[in-house]
Amino acid sequence: MNRKIIIALLIAGFIGVYAYYSFQQVSPDEIENAPEWIPLETAQKQASDQNKLIMIDIYEVGCQYCRAMEREVYPSPSVRAVLDRDFVPVKINGHSENTVIYKGEEMTEQQFASQMGVTAYPFTVIMDGEGNVIDSRRGYMNIVNFSRFLRDSVEKAT
Repeated sequence: MNRKIIIALLIAGFIGVYAYYSFQQVSPDEIENAPEWIPLETAQKQASDQNKLIMIDIYEVGCQYCRAMEREVYPSPSVRAVLDRDFVPVKINGHSENTVIYKGEEMTEQQFASQMGVTAYPFTVIMDGEGNVIDSRRGYMNIVNFSRFLRDSVEKAT
């Protein structure tokens, strides 16, 4: 009987340690030079006032490519230069039940993602201050491709 208890405790301990380290990898770390993400409704007002576009990062918790964009692409000095000059950054969880206000209509972040046509994560949407979609892109983009996407979106808007 004692042998079964010891084996069960060892297995439970192993599972506990494994779960702890797995969750540590999923939880976000503080990222230097990350954009200051703001709510969508605030971004629409700010974009209209400052004559900027809105860049929306629609992500999924646990998505490795979403985390790679957050860790590697957004903090890049070349990406930040374009973002800070021409965009108001917004981050939306594509599976969240939190509410957003888009074009005066209240909806969940999940409904917003569905309305934007999200089929995979990460999904990036560029829109103007009135909420008109200018461009969107599905999937991971490296620093060069993302910078090019942002600059092309600015050209499309003008």
